[in-house]
Amino acid sequence: MRYAAIIILCLFTLHLCAQTDTADGNSSGIRRFACTSAPRVNRKRLLLVAGGETVLAGGSLVALSQLWYKDYPHEKFHFFNDNSEWLQMDKCGHAITSYTLGRYGYNLLRWSDLPEKKCILYGGLTGFAYLTVIEVFDGFSSGWGFSTGDMAANTLGAGLFIGQQLAWHEQRITPKFGYRKSGYAQYRPFLLGADFREQVLKDYNGQTYWLSVNVASFLGDGTKFPGWLNIAVGYGANGMTGGKSNPFMQNAAGNTICFPRYRQLFLSPDIDLTRIPVRSKWLGRIFKTFGFLKIPAPGIELGRGKISGRWLLF
Repeated sequence: MRYAAIIILCLFTLHLCAQTDTADGNSSGIRRFACTSAPRVNRKRLLLVAGGETVLAGGSLVALSQLWYKDYPHEKFHFFNDNSEWLQMDKCGHAITSYTLGRYGYNLLRWSDLPEKKCILYGGLTGFAYLTVIEVFDGFSSGWGFSTGDMAANTLGAGLFIGQQLAWHEQRITPKFGYRKSGYAQYRPFLLGADFREQVLKDYNGQTYWLSVNVASFLGDGTKFPGWLNIAVGYGANGMTGGKSNPFMQNAAGNTICFPRYRQLFLSPDIDLTRIPVRSKWLGRIFKTFGFLKIPAPGIELGRGKISGRWLLF
């Protein structure tokens, strides 16, 4: 997650400004696409999208190269197995980043009137391509290495978007992200984040990754189930102050600090912002842009062998 926000924030402005309504009149940009005669490609918009993405992606990669990798010597390309770290929370981050960037890429290409299948393929692979370049950077850095686990997660995220769009012409299952302050960062701020901004990206204890299922889309057009109401299944982990294991720590009194590491499963209602009918085009665009965030709601948690109710799950 060290780079997830960089390209998402870069594309978010472009995504807000360059969107169109779908052929059936709704504002989601990811809903059913009516197959009519193909419109002519708007070359000016296509060049703007391609140029904008190239500049944003290239600029962010240069920034990463200067700011993230500069303290680590370059070496021969090598692999790195980090599949056991952070109870696989980092892999969830790769998948949702790949999916979200693919969704943005698709919407941006739709704005240029590119044929639907090309929008799905080229746009849906936006995140996968970007993350692959970063993975190659990792492969030449002494601080990391090329991770096949990360690549598998990147593939899963892109495949989830492309597969749904090809099968259903809409996104019925949406990966989402949530965060709440965990309290573990105070013990290792250099690793888990010194302030809230860093903790959102670095502290896996506070992150939750969701699959938000739109129930109405599976029930057919005649259903009375609210189209904007989803059911979300979440995954999280807690007690982690190190990647594979927690280091030995003591408090000011000399007492050993020991946190149990454990996984968590969540179940909670959610709102699909892209399916809320709105009259304002800008509000619809904002809903689409931030649709990857889980809406806080009550729910239940399964962790450490027991089920607990929660007033709010993020």
